[in-house]
Amino acid sequence: MTNMSYIYAALILHEENKDITPENIVSILKAAGIENVDEAFARAVSSALSKVDIETIKSKAILMPSQAPTPVEQKPEKEEKKEEKKEKKKEEKKEEETFTGLAALFG
Repeated sequence: MTNMSYIYAALILHEENKDITPENIVSILKAAGIENVDEAFARAVSSALSKVDIETIKSKAILMPSQAPTPVEQKPEKEEKKEEKKEKKKEEKKEEETFTGLAALFG
């Protein structure tokens, strides 16, 4: 079982306007079929969450994804520089071919 199970149990209690107590957390976990419930961890979660405004945290968590800017696909600078060098070499090669062709004409 993960430690997040205790948090989920606490969130269920909060949503149902029940007290977040170690006993209630353990009850929810056992009702979910979890056999090895760590009552000490349930006490720790209950104690930690008693000092937190869950509604504020939930509202921030809900707002976070919508506030994040849409990522713009950018190429790393190294790739851009490599592409620029390749293009520059192609241009230089074309210029050389042009000069070679002209030189052949006017010999």
